[in-house]
Amino acid sequence: MDQKFQPLFESLTFPNQTEIRNRFVLAPLTHVSSNDDGSISDVEIDYMRQRSKDVGLAISAASNVNDVGKAFPGQPSVAHDSNMDGLKRLAQAMKENGAKAIVQIHHGGAQALPQLTPDGDVVAPSEMDLKSFGDPKEHHARPITEEEIEQTIKDFGEATRRVIEAGFDGVEIHGANHYLIHQFVSTYYNRRNDKWGEDRLLFPMRVVDEVTQTVQQYADEKFIVGYRFSPEEPESPGISMEITEQLVKALVEKPLDYLHASLMDIESPTREGKYKDIQRVELLHKWIDGKMPLIGIGSIFTAEDALKAIQSGNVELIALGREILLDYQFIEKIKDGRTDEIISQYDPEREDRHNLPPKLWKQFDDGFYPLPRTDGK
Repeated sequence: MDQKFQPLFESLTFPNQTEIRNRFVLAPLTHVSSNDDGSISDVEIDYMRQRSKDVGLAISAASNVNDVGKAFPGQPSVAHDSNMDGLKRLAQAMKENGAKAIVQIHHGGAQALPQLTPDGDVVAPSEMDLKSFGDPKEHHARPITEEEIEQTIKDFGEATRRVIEAGFDGVEIHGANHYLIHQFVSTYYNRRNDKWGEDRLLFPMRVVDEVTQTVQQYADEKFIVGYRFSPEEPESPGISMEITEQLVKALVEKPLDYLHASLMDIESPTREGKYKDIQRVELLHKWIDGKMPLIGIGSIFTAEDALKAIQSGNVELIALGREILLDYQFIEKIKDGRTDEIISQYDPEREDRHNLPPKLWKQFDDGFYPLPRTDGK
C-alpha cells in the first residue's frame, strides 16, 4: 500500500468504546433484493457479504419497522419476529470478515408505496400527494394520528430489539432522505398544529429515546447507535442548515455513537441562509464539537477522493455508496497498492464487471442513480 493512504486504515473508537478497524463504511444502499414479504433473500446475503468484506462498519439497506412504512420493492423488514431467521443469517454474513454490522431502521412516511402497504394506506405528518421511488403516478398520504405516532415510536423500539436478538452490532436511525423522521423535522412536510408540529424535533428525539432505552434494556454497552440526517432539502420552506444546527445540537446530547450526513457530494456547500457557501460537513463537524464521529458520504469514486475527505478534518468516517457498488474490491485495491485497477465507471456492456444483484443491475442500467458511465449517458 502507498503509505499516503494509511490514514484511511486507522482504527476508530466510538463513544461506547467499540472499535472498528478502518475509516470505511458501507453506506445503507437500497438493493431492492429482499423477498416480497421483506424476508432476507439468498441473493441479498451474498451481496451484503461481498460489500461488507473490507469496511470497518457495514450498514444494511433501510429496513421498515412496520408494514405501513414500506417504501421500496424488495425492501428488508424488521417489523415482525418472523423476520428473525433471515436477519440472523444477514448479521452473520455482514460480520464474517470483521466488519461491525448495523441495521438501518426506517419508515417511509409519505414516501411509502401504496402498492406495498396494507390496503394501500400511506401516512405522513400532514396530508399530501406525491410521487416516490420512480413511481410515475402520484399517491395520497393521509395525516398520521397521534395514536399511530406513539405506536410508530414503539415500532422503532421493537425493531431495535429484533436487531439486537439477531446478533447485529448496532442500529442506524434513518432520519434522512425525505422519509418519516425527516418529514417531521421539515416545514415542507410537517404542517401540523399540534405538539408534533409545534416542536418539529419532538418526533426524532422520541424515536432516539425509544431506541436507546431499548438498547439499554436488551443489549450490552458495545451496541452501536447512529443517526442519519439530510442537512438541507431543496423544498422551500424546508430543512435549512439553521434547522439542522438545532437538530445536531440536540442529537449530540443523546447517548449516540455517531452521526451520518446524507449527501450526494461530500464537499457540497450550504445552499442558502446565513451559512450560504460554507461546506456542510465543515459546519456539522463544528456543531458536533468532538462528541461523536461524523460519517460523510457523496461522490467518492477514487482513493484520492477518500483520502482528501479524511484529511479535510471534517469527517472521521467515509461511507461508500455508488463506488462500492461499482467495485466491491475498492478498499482491497487501495490496501494492496492497486489503485490503478479501481473501477469508477459503470459499464452497461459488462454485467459481470460490477457483481450486482440482478434487480440492482437493472436500476443501474436504467439510469436510476446518477453515476459515471462508460457510455456517457
